[in-house]
Amino acid sequence: MPGPAPNPDARRRNKRQVDFVLPRGGRKGRAPAFPIKGTRVPATWADLWKLPQAAAWEQLGIARTVARYAMLLQQAEKPGAAASLHNEVRQLEDRLGLSPMAMLRLRWVISEDEVADRRTTKTAPAATKPGGGSRERLRIVG
Repeated sequence: MPGPAPNPDARRRNKRQVDFVLPRGGRKGRAPAFPIKGTRVPATWADLWKLPQAAAWEQLGIARTVARYAMLLQQAEKPGAAASLHNEVRQLEDRLGLSPMAMLRLRWVISEDEVADRRTTKTAPAATKPGGGSRERLRIVG
């Protein structure tokens, strides 16, 4: 025979800790100046700084690591690039939180979009109380 139903209001003791909550819309503002002098700025530099992860990079002060990733990515995307270059790009992607698994390891989460959640919240038709009382609106979340 099954035990009692779990308490839906109970707090988890093993709840995942979060180090950074990243903005859903990405980092605002212009990309920082390319920190590696004497080289061309990769085409992906500005795009990388629009990502949600860029908010954490800025706080951590790792623009040089992002610059190195952008340079290696540009080289790795060329036809005939060495496998070792692809491995280096993959490792930097992990360190920069550019995959869901990397974000999980770094304990980074993207903030919830509360406005969109409100838009998609459905409301049930008004229900009448027994005895002809006033009408209430029920909100269905799910």
